[in-house]
Amino acid sequence: MAYTVRTVKADEWEELRALRLRALGDPVARIAFCDDPRLALLQADDYWKARAVPLSDGGTATNLIAVDEDDGTWVGMLAVLDETGSRGPVQEPDGAALPDRVHIVSVYVLPEHRGTGVAEALLRGAVAWSWENTPAQRVRLWVHERNSRALAFYLRLGFVRTGERMPFPSQPEETEHELEIRRGTA
Repeated sequence: MAYTVRTVKADEWEELRALRLRALGDPVARIAFCDDPRLALLQADDYWKARAVPLSDGGTATNLIAVDEDDGTWVGMLAVLDETGSRGPVQEPDGAALPDRVHIVSVYVLPEHRGTGVAEALLRGAVAWSWENTPAQRVRLWVHERNSRALAFYLRLGFVRTGERMPFPSQPEETEHELEIRRGTA
């Protein structure tokens, strides 16, 4: 199978919503996503429309999708959050320098397409997008302590542990680990 990775356009919010809801219903969603699927189902169309607007058009994230070239099906997604401030003020409110990073969230591949290279294409696409569209020096993500498959995958792609940990937002007694890849390393 061949896949194309591209950014989501604002008018594709319904397709993005459908894939996100499918992701939240996946059996592994509890250790991969913080959103409650019941609450996501209740979100108004305006919420989903705003979520689909890319950073370049004033959105809060840029969503990348993997599309099956044979039938046009959206088979995977992730979102990139620009934390560098390159689209806003140059310093944090307290005067501290802004972070030098972007943050990848919401990585998901349909179960029937796992192990086919889709996730790797999405991650490589997100890192390339970050280097091309932001001044970020590193791309980071967080992985749940029990998501060993995702951890092994990210490490294989060149991400490394930073040593930072935090409570998993929806289950604070559980832990997430930060991984990163630095500009020029892969």
